[in-house]
Amino acid sequence: MILRPGLLLRLFYINLILIKHGLDEVILATHLFRPLRFLKLFMPWSWFRHYRQSRGERIRCALEDLGPIFVKFGQILSTRRDLVPPDIAVELARLQDRVPPFPSARARALVEEETGQPVEALFAHFEADPLASASIAQVHGAELHDGRQVVVKVVRPGIQRTIDNDLQLMYTVARLAHRYWHEAYRLRPVEVVREFDKTIHDELDLMREAANAAQLRRNFEGSELLYIPEVYWPATHTRVMVMERIHGIPISHVDTLRAHGVNMKALAERGVEIFFTQVFRDSFFHADMHPGNIFVDPREPDTPRYLAVDFGIIGTLGPKDHKYLAENFLAFFNRDYRRVAELHVESGWVPPDTRVDEFESAMRVVCEPIFERPLGEISFGALLMRLFQTGRRFDMEVQPQLVLLQKTLLAIEGLGRDLYPELDLWRTAKPYMEQWMRDQLGTRALMRNLRAELPKWGEYLPQLPGRIDTALTEAKTLRERVEDQERTLERLRHEVRDNGRRNFAAIIGAALIVSAFLIAGLDGYTPMMVTAGVPLVSLILGALGGLFCLSAWPRK
Repeated sequence: MILRPGLLLRLFYINLILIKHGLDEVILATHLFRPLRFLKLFMPWSWFRHYRQSRGERIRCALEDLGPIFVKFGQILSTRRDLVPPDIAVELARLQDRVPPFPSARARALVEEETGQPVEALFAHFEADPLASASIAQVHGAELHDGRQVVVKVVRPGIQRTIDNDLQLMYTVARLAHRYWHEAYRLRPVEVVREFDKTIHDELDLMREAANAAQLRRNFEGSELLYIPEVYWPATHTRVMVMERIHGIPISHVDTLRAHGVNMKALAERGVEIFFTQVFRDSFFHADMHPGNIFVDPREPDTPRYLAVDFGIIGTLGPKDHKYLAENFLAFFNRDYRRVAELHVESGWVPPDTRVDEFESAMRVVCEPIFERPLGEISFGALLMRLFQTGRRFDMEVQPQLVLLQKTLLAIEGLGRDLYPELDLWRTAKPYMEQWMRDQLGTRALMRNLRAELPKWGEYLPQLPGRIDTALTEAKTLRERVEDQERTLERLRHEVRDNGRRNFAAIIGAALIVSAFLIAGLDGYTPMMVTAGVPLVSLILGALGGLFCLSAWPRK
């Protein structure tokens, strides 16, 4: 694996950041590098340093210093409790995209470069100071010429090259781990980095983000649960997106929400319903639900509505994962651990030779203690960690396509704990899951599928008589071919049996003739001697052998 000079410089910078935050101690403390801990004696920078921060805090600060892709990767890694210890995972979950903004003049230039028009032609007013600045992009307020208030999201200049270089380093590390780490076959580091690569590049394309926003808006059109702002398509391009400006209270401002009289229990329950609606009804969910992206409309405090922004990271589920995940959740809510174990085997998430009874027992030990307890007393993080530990015992492979779902679930847990710690997540979610299963498997699902198939039936019905006639003709031809093949096979079987009989007769005949000559030779006769004194036994054996040989002669 050869790295370009630019990547080598980047790697050198990364090492400087690791040393700055004392992470060389963390690396040397791992099982892999523990035999090399004596090297600390030859590192002058480690002789007199003392850190007040925990190792988790130092790792989080190092990732923030290293830039956007490391921040994003740390956020996703925080959901992988099987890869990192709990204290580090907690700190990684606190990673936010708090980065200094780039100059307003550069933002205006990028808008004009992407749209091909002056900023003044697009907007009646463009705010110089950004509303928010993240690792991938920053947001400015603006006003359209028709008076509508909008926000303009602009991708950071030069971010693509930085991300590509850092991704190449991540792939290198993942491939080395795949080659030398015995757990790699199960944890699949290359696949995880590849999934992250796809996610981060999707986030760089603001046209894709705008399309995601439009899809979510259609999914929740007219909903009282969630509002998605409208995209202003004429000014939206790959590196610039213009969207309706919303006004709400950030969901992290709990005191402000309470001051407005917002029903916190209803708000928490609606958040759970939104999550399950996105995942199981639509199989299309907002996967970056940290507090900076979620707001609350307080105008109806008893039925508060969520407002969402930033749709760069969207999760989807394939039909197979969607089905198995829904059935897993429902079996989990019903405490049917045997069904959970069976579903893991059926879906291929654990080896097919896994003993279902043992896996059922392990799942019961992990999950049973959390039921009948409010959200404030349980931790999805700890639950996921124990589930991953259990999965390791049964060689359960990590599913990269579910990483975003785990990340979203942990974000929902954090929001729910802040809003209403007494929320009973299981009782809130179970009725919705049961209703969803009825919709998927009941009469309404049957009628919905029939309506979906009717246009196809209308197209195929006029062709049905001709297709039936063709099918019958083909079936008759196929039957005749099968009968011909059966006759041919029967003839071959007879020939094989006849050949076997002839071979057997020929062998017996040859054996009898040889026996006749041997007996005659033992009595002093030679084959050339023809006298009346030849033993009778030899004559009989020779005659029988000749008859057997004649019977083995091939027939026409």
